[in-house]
Order: sequence, then structure tokens, then C-alpha cells
Amino acid sequence: MSLTPTPGQTVGPFFHYALPYAGDAELVPPARAEAIRLHGRVYDGAGDPVPDALVEVWQTGPDGAVPQVAGSLRRDGYTFTGFGRAQTDRTGHYRFSTLRPGALSSAGAPYFALTVFARGLLDRLFTRAYLPGAAPAELAALEAVPDDRGFVFDIRLQGEDETVFLSHARD
Repeated sequence: MSLTPTPGQTVGPFFHYALPYAGDAELVPPARAEAIRLHGRVYDGAGDPVPDALVEVWQTGPDGAVPQVAGSLRRDGYTFTGFGRAQTDRTGHYRFSTLRPGALSSAGAPYFALTVFARGLLDRLFTRAYLPGAAPAELAALEAVPDDRGFVFDIRLQGEDETVFLSHARD
């Protein structure tokens, strides 16, 4: 039996309104003493903001441990799950309230793992935002920029200053 391939479909734009949940971008409450902000903008190949992208963050806690609590969507003001989801606004801006990640190992560098869903993509994109000064030399372009309350990491989907996207093996 021979099957005829069907055309691929893009990943959206349903995700922008269908995937958010209450408190999705607040991994910790913004007023928490150790809370930081990770934010930036998502741009398309022409340099225009993408107003309907969805950015997910996956990270370790400050101690470098991967959170093992059940329920990654849990938001109770106390439990840190290491997962968040933020929609971009009309200016392409996304924002997370979170904790500073620790390194997974003594040889590792602390980073935020980011997943990007945007119109026109055939699959989600994976990248990392390393803390300033922590990125391996070959990934220095993935360093976040410090600001007064945390870090800025802009994402460019294509073009001259395209963000470095990483492959993600599926089992």
C-alpha cells in the first residue's frame, strides 16, 4: 500500500488564544523578593513585531535542580514548577516573572530554555537564553541582556540577526 503525502500545516495561529491559562507567565509572583523578569520581543524576518506568538520557558530553580512538582500549570504563589507560557502583545512583547536559573551541573551554564510558536512556522522553535557571561563561546549570541529587573532576550525568527535555534531530538 502506498500513501500519498499530504501538505504540511503551520503551527498556528490558534495557539495564541487556545493555549494560555491563568497565571501562565508568572512562574513566581512578581512581588516575590527574588523574582526577576525575563522579557523581550519576537520579530519576523522583516523586523516587524509578531503580535500573536507564544513563548514557553522551561528552567531549573536557583539551585540548578529541575523542579519535580506535579502539575506544570500549577500557580499557587509558592510552588515553582519551572514552566511558563507567555503570549506576545501587539508590539511583539512577552514577559515572564520567574527566578534566576541555576546551572544543571558544575560544568554547565545557567539558562532559560525557550520554545517559540508563531504563525507560518511548520514546527515550534527551540532556543536558549543564557545568563550574561555564562554562555559557551559558540553560543555567545544567545546571551540575555541584563536590565534593571532581570533580563531581555529578543527573538528574531529569520533574517540578518536571526536567533540561533537549536535542534530538539524526539524519542
